[in-house]
Amino acid sequence: MDVRIKATDFQMTPDVQAYLDSRIESLQKLLAGSEDVARIEVELGRDAGRPRHGANIWFAEIHIIVPGAERVYARNNSESINGAIDDVKEEAERQLRRERKLHIRLYRKSGALAKRLLRFGG
Repeated sequence: MDVRIKATDFQMTPDVQAYLDSRIESLQKLLAGSEDVARIEVELGRDAGRPRHGANIWFAEIHIIVPGAERVYARNNSESINGAIDDVKEEAERQLRRERKLHIRLYRKSGALAKRLLRFGG
């Protein structure tokens, strides 16, 4: 899996890097079977469009790109960089799970249809 990390208006510390890596590992489980071709792009930083002294000044963005599948995009602002990472990871997980359930549901429905056709055809 190709993981690309970009820091905007902030220096990435080893603690934040380790925290981000642990959160990305949980996303890898949901990409089973396609982790070799998947690309995850993460951007972390201070939000320039808001006052720098107010709440929710940190943002995290994630793009998950898998060829042949729908792209996953999530963005969130928070009071801390770790909070933004957590929130964006949860949103990306929710989208990946929803897509996975959709594929399983279509697979099961097509199997049921084939079974019905075989039952009436023969």
